[in-house]
Amino acid sequence: MNVLRSTLVSDGSSDRMLLPILQWLLEQHFSRCAVQLEWADLRCLPRPPRTLGERLRTAEHLYPCDLLFVHRDAEGRSVDERVAEIEAAAQEAGLAELGLPRAHVIPVRMSEAWLMVDERAVRWAAGNPRGTEALNLPDLSELEDVSDPKDVLYRALRIASGLSGRRLRTFNVHESAHLVARKMESYLPLRRLRAFKRLEQQLEELAVTLRP
Repeated sequence: MNVLRSTLVSDGSSDRMLLPILQWLLEQHFSRCAVQLEWADLRCLPRPPRTLGERLRTAEHLYPCDLLFVHRDAEGRSVDERVAEIEAAAQEAGLAELGLPRAHVIPVRMSEAWLMVDERAVRWAAGNPRGTEALNLPDLSELEDVSDPKDVLYRALRIASGLSGRRLRTFNVHESAHLVARKMESYLPLRRLRAFKRLEQQLEELAVTLRP
């Protein structure tokens, strides 16, 4: 069986939480081949790359692939601005000359918005799946309008844990956030989000041209 190799270059290490979602998308649109997805971990290099262009160039060298996912949170910028930023960095990195296809992963605001579509997954990730505390997660139709998704998700995880006092203070909310996507029963609700629809459309188009 042929293999499609892909790499995620992200804003930071916390965005590794997107890997299960991206893996699912690849399996949906490249079902005739095996898919592999890695996160480009550039943190431990002697001289970690600083600019996005440097990160893309280094990732392409250390994590050779057939498809590159490039993540940038919108954080108040327009999608067009972020796409232009990514493509300028790709040009700087020489990816166009290499013919390396790119998919833009640009959640509105922050990646954490994509993790709040499944209350059950949040409870499981918090280690208290039978909890009944009200988490006050945003409605799916309002999710992309939340100004600080990370704060909302982290608050929900702390509430969902059911912990208090010292145990709550030592609760590793960052680690729990990384578990949410892996605990989600279905990623289908994400298809109602504008940013996710854009990403999936890119993969649909790439699936026509990429022949692993």
